[in-house]
Amino acid sequence: MGEDLGILDGPSCPPGGTRCLPIARGDTAGTSHPDRYNPDTWTDEYIHLSQPGQREIQGDLLHDYKTNVDSYTTWQAWLRRHKPPTLVVWGKNDPSFVAAGGEAFKRDLPDAEIHLLDAGHFALDEKTGEIANLILAFMTRHPA
Repeated sequence: MGEDLGILDGPSCPPGGTRCLPIARGDTAGTSHPDRYNPDTWTDEYIHLSQPGQREIQGDLLHDYKTNVDSYTTWQAWLRRHKPPTLVVWGKNDPSFVAAGGEAFKRDLPDAEIHLLDAGHFALDEKTGEIANLILAFMTRHPA
């Protein structure tokens, strides 16, 4: 690679001199296990987002996110009509997508299986085994 990407050794890196990006407070807000985050994920994400054109792409996505809210009534009607088996696994401490968002699925899908875990935004990094078990159990109860 050769170029300086601002990657450094620091307190968010595992022992042994592994190089990684410092994890910003916003990235771990609400986490119960910041030690379970793979520092390579942050490095990979930084490299990807540093590519030409990504700033504009990410800005467009963020700006377009507001159209999701306008689509909620359509999605909710589809869920009520089709009633698909639904598993929702949510980090209850996620500051971006609050727990009420996960619980809201019950309004349209009363039989939805909702799990609010003691995790932040990246629940899968924190609760890998627990989430895997929930998925496997759900799939056993709802085979395709």
